Amino acid sequence: MTIRIRTVTIMPTDPRLLTLAQWLSPSFPVGAFAYSHGLETAVQSGWVTDADTLQEWLHDVLCQGTGRADAIWIRAAMPADAETLGMLDAQARAYAASAERLREALRQGAAFAQTANAVWALDVPSVPLPLAVGAAAGQMGMRAGDTVALYLHAFVSNLTSAAIRLIPLGQTEGQKVLAALTPLCARMADETRALTPDDIHSTCFLSDIAAMRHETLKTRLFQS
Repeated sequence: MTIRIRTVTIMPTDPRLLTLAQWLSPSFPVGAFAYSHGLETAVQSGWVTDADTLQEWLHDVLCQGTGRADAIWIRAAMPADAETLGMLDAQARAYAASAERLREALRQGAAFAQTANAVWALDVPSVPLPLAVGAAAGQMGMRAGDTVALYLHAFVSNLTSAAIRLIPLGQTEGQKVLAALTPLCARMADETRALTPDDIHSTCFLSDIAAMRHETLKTRLFQS
């Protein structure tokens, strides 16, 4: 009788994934909870009213708006030297759709860089958040696909949390929306693999308009 022994190779867990999860978790002090990325305007205007409209809104932002653009900025920043990162910084600032949108990216980016530099001894300058995350991930030797996918998931997770408070939306409904968008985060990480800042565009006009109108709201819970 022949006995066949099947061997299974167990790959060690990459600790950098845990670091990336820490950077993009709600506990990391970038103040993401304070920003709705224009969603507060969308709710007050009646454009986002329930789980279905929230999912549609976030789907478009991921595919055709800020999510897609941020994915490209992250990939561009990962291999960039200081001079190139400075050029990307200027370009990212110019592409911001509104003053609040720019302030949101800059404040979170500065907070991220300050903490990442202090804890991991990195050299990340004060730049918009996606560039800061990309630069840090590059210095840590992280994989671009993992970085983009987790960043996008954290992005929609924060907006889902904002929607739970704004609509209001139940916790379970919010988690269903996030679960439905999770495969899209992975898909966008893959689809932006070969793109450069020259490919950045946005057709999420209502999202951009919401960001512009937010600063004139009479009652506001969020800074954007």
